[in-house]
Amino acid sequence: MKAIGIIPARLGATRYPNKPMATIHGMPMVGHCYHRTRLAPGLAAAYVATCDEEIVRYVRSIGGSAVMTATSHTRATTRTAEAMEHIEAATGERADVVVMVQGDEPLILPETIAETLVHFRDPAVEIVNIMSRLRTYEQFVDKNNVKVVVSQDNNALYFSREPIPSPWRGVEGVPMYMQTGIIAFRRDVLLRFNRMAETRLEQIESVDMNRVLESGGRIRMILTEAVTIGVDTPQELKDAEELMKNDPVLSQYLTL
Repeated sequence: MKAIGIIPARLGATRYPNKPMATIHGMPMVGHCYHRTRLAPGLAAAYVATCDEEIVRYVRSIGGSAVMTATSHTRATTRTAEAMEHIEAATGERADVVVMVQGDEPLILPETIAETLVHFRDPAVEIVNIMSRLRTYEQFVDKNNVKVVVSQDNNALYFSREPIPSPWRGVEGVPMYMQTGIIAFRRDVLLRFNRMAETRLEQIESVDMNRVLESGGRIRMILTEAVTIGVDTPQELKDAEELMKNDPVLSQYLTL
């Protein structure tokens, strides 16, 4: 099985403009995401997909591979699908699995990225998404954190920016799970997603994967106990920098 990693990133995010180039320990955030993806066991290669020349120049300056994509994308997943087609055309090789690592996940561990690949041994699995625990009520109600509820077989039931399941009787015993931006797709499933029109709940929640659920698809959710932060604010950038001080992965690439 050939698997590649693709990191979609753009400077024009409305909630936090220019965040891929915001620095953590002196390195742009997208650089951390690129290096952690390329270090993931089982990936043949890692690429950054972007519509911004500044990001392309930076990625290439650190020896990475960058793919220019259209400016019209409103979803990270469709940008990833376009990048995959460009990569296949350039290399003459098809990928079996594409792992999307969003460019605002600087704390993600290489082994967590690699964990997604194991689950494709099950031929029924088409999409694998990493989720992590929300550890405080404040994180649970934060609309920047996409919550997910899962079935007994760990398939996603729904994604929402609202706190689900409802904490109306308190949070004790409530499974508070957050979707991360680490999502792996079988190649043909990613292309199928790219051909589909946006769906209503996807638009309401601004969550790509609701398109899959609304259309009858399944997403296998895999829990990581590692702390993750999808950076959406300057404060979260500071939080990520603080948490990364004791991160053993950092020394594997920061001195490069």
